[in-house]
Amino acid sequence: MQSSVSSGKKLRVVTLNAIIMALYLALTLFVAPVASGPIQFRISESLNHLVVFNRKLMWGVLGGVIFYNIIFGYGVIDALYGGAQTFVSLGLTALLYNKVKSEKIRLVLNTLFFTVSMVFIAVMLVNTGGAENGGFWTTYLFLALSEFIVMALSAPLMYFLNKKIHFESRI
Repeated sequence: MQSSVSSGKKLRVVTLNAIIMALYLALTLFVAPVASGPIQFRISESLNHLVVFNRKLMWGVLGGVIFYNIIFGYGVIDALYGGAQTFVSLGLTALLYNKVKSEKIRLVLNTLFFTVSMVFIAVMLVNTGGAENGGFWTTYLFLALSEFIVMALSAPLMYFLNKKIHFESRI
């Protein structure tokens, strides 16, 4: 009996992460003209906040980033840099899950982690010529600002969605 319950929970985690991955892809494709390059307004980045409420949901977001970047972004190099940026930021948020009890503070920290870590994407764009003749600091400024706007505006929305949906108890 125990193994069937455990298998059911594992399947639920995998299924929810697959849904999150698909949602990330759909939301990113919805804003495709501004989803890649030196200014990025990916509304799908709001899903990064799911990890504030449930660490197990990290893999769906990470998978969505990697898959989108390989297929629709700048290819494998974009998947590596974007995946690293997402993994580091979500990893930091996940590590703080038990240490920082306030969801609101974790939302703020998650927003800051993603904003600062856009340095990964700026380095990639400058080194691959995707910065459209902008220097590193200009590229980083626009990337960090656009990421901050999306993350800061979506944080309250995700907070209130969690109060209704309870992301932490879905697995």
